[in-house]
Amino acid sequence: MTKPIALIDCNNFYASCERVFQPQLMGKPIVVLSNNDGCVIARSNEAKALGVEMGAPWHLNKENFERLGVKIRSSNYALYGDMSARVMRTLRQFSPSLEVYSIDEAFLCLDGIADLENHARDLRKTVAQWTGIPVSVGIAPTKTLAKVANKIAKSDARSGGVFCLMDDGQQIAALKKIGLTDIWGIAHRLALRLQETGMTSPLDLRDVDPKLIRQAFGVTVERIALELRGVPCLEIEDISPPRKSLVASRSFGRPVEILNDMHEAVATYANRAAEKMRKQNLATANIVVFIETNSFRKQDRQYRASQTVNLSVATADSGKITTAALKGLSAIWRSGFLYKKAGVMLLDLVSADHVQGSLFQPTDTLVSKARMQAMDAINQRFGRGTIRVAATGLQASWQLRRNFMSARYTTDWRELLRV
Repeated sequence: MTKPIALIDCNNFYASCERVFQPQLMGKPIVVLSNNDGCVIARSNEAKALGVEMGAPWHLNKENFERLGVKIRSSNYALYGDMSARVMRTLRQFSPSLEVYSIDEAFLCLDGIADLENHARDLRKTVAQWTGIPVSVGIAPTKTLAKVANKIAKSDARSGGVFCLMDDGQQIAALKKIGLTDIWGIAHRLALRLQETGMTSPLDLRDVDPKLIRQAFGVTVERIALELRGVPCLEIEDISPPRKSLVASRSFGRPVEILNDMHEAVATYANRAAEKMRKQNLATANIVVFIETNSFRKQDRQYRASQTVNLSVATADSGKITTAALKGLSAIWRSGFLYKKAGVMLLDLVSADHVQGSLFQPTDTLVSKARMQAMDAINQRFGRGTIRVAATGLQASWQLRRNFMSARYTTDWRELLRV
């Protein structure tokens, strides 16, 4: 028998995170803005009901939001990331097989569960009680159908946040009510191509011979069609494949034209990238730094450049990675430009446990690792940035604009909730 798969999706996740520590926001329309308070990237149901559109620019809608009573929050990724980790830890109480799909979504294998619906309702109740985050649960024999079930669980108030699509008749009825672009993996262009061949609904795609679909659209679309039939093609990935690269980059809150400010920004991004890498027990010997002006400001002189710096031994040491990044910056820096963005990329990541040390400095890797472990432990206990590379500076006037950011209630001792 096919193993049931559940998709758990946090409802309006960013807005829900804001409400956990600010109960006065319950029932109020909330929007969360992108970096530099640019545009809307998340909305509560109340904001959606008022007609607030995703991607709406803040500066063009300021007066309208004030008139409608919309509560504004800057993106608070430290809070959202920690709340996501808490939700995922809670979900592991309900299945040993869990795949974290995104910051607010996860797949669970519910094989062996006799009463799927009651199990899912217990899950919703526990997550809400332990974390304060409301979730919806869709259950089906495949990941693609679980996405469909979750969509129904979110939109149909009668479902109580849980919907099962384990029965073939239920699956057909559900697929009749949605469009092609409602299916996971089918975007607008692919939907148009499918419609040109006569497949105008998910049910049509489900019923076409998979071999014909493979010939016309490839193996990826064939898998979607099979999954719509209830044939699993996408397994639960308990262990995420190791990353090959990662990036730390942000647009500046104001144009940067002074080398010292750019030094601080690049050092900060290098520090963050190294910290992310250590959390995954990875290391790198290839660091890329890049800087660029604002291409949308045609009246300004334009410039963009990048530089790769190679180390002799792979490392996760913030100091060494920052030194390499600043070396790369010195090679590409040009005065006389208004820079909008910079970033640091770490490439060809390898397991930190398998790094080949230096023949001439055999203890250097061990000392570096111990130093970073002490630094991470202190920052985890007392808050991010308690100890950091001096090159990151103190003022950071180039930082993102976050005029409406709430406190980092769970990751910084200085911003704990006070009762």
